[in-house]
Amino acid sequence: MTLEQLAKDISASAEAEAKATIKAAKNEAKTILAEATTRANSIEGDASGKANKEAEQIAREVVASARQANQKEILVARRVELDATLATAREMLGSASLAGRASLLKSLVKKAGNLGDSKMVLRPTSIDRAALEDSAKGYSIGDEVDGLGGFVLEAEDGTLSFDLRFDTLLDNAWIEQRAAVNEALFG
Repeated sequence: MTLEQLAKDISASAEAEAKATIKAAKNEAKTILAEATTRANSIEGDASGKANKEAEQIAREVVASARQANQKEILVARRVELDATLATAREMLGSASLAGRASLLKSLVKKAGNLGDSKMVLRPTSIDRAALEDSAKGYSIGDEVDGLGGFVLEAEDGTLSFDLRFDTLLDNAWIEQRAAVNEALFG
């Protein structure tokens, strides 16, 4: 065997070995690529599923938050309307031109007769002082009290009093009838 032939054999053997190594490397690369693609698809599927679940959860939370904000705005608006209604009632009761004011005062004086005796002192509001001096002749008239109308009936010694001012009567009626007012205003 000549040196030339030996070099050709070594070269052919090296070339065959290189081709086999390249083929094995390509096959291994295909296997790695297929595994990587499968893994990437799995990760993408998991991430997509997780992202969809998170998006659905966020959507539910946003809708719930919006509903809660709307309910709060409705409640605030209703409260404003209820306060305005009460303020209007106070304004009407505090007006000297309130229709039926004289008959309302007579009714309260009659009620006072059932609550206490004639020895009690009737303390009128300033707006109703003249009317009460005429209609409550059985009582001694005392100092004025603050209020939209009506009076306070007190024992002479101050140990017992009955508050028959329009303010107090309105506040009590408001507490008792708030649900009915709410129903009338908002259905």
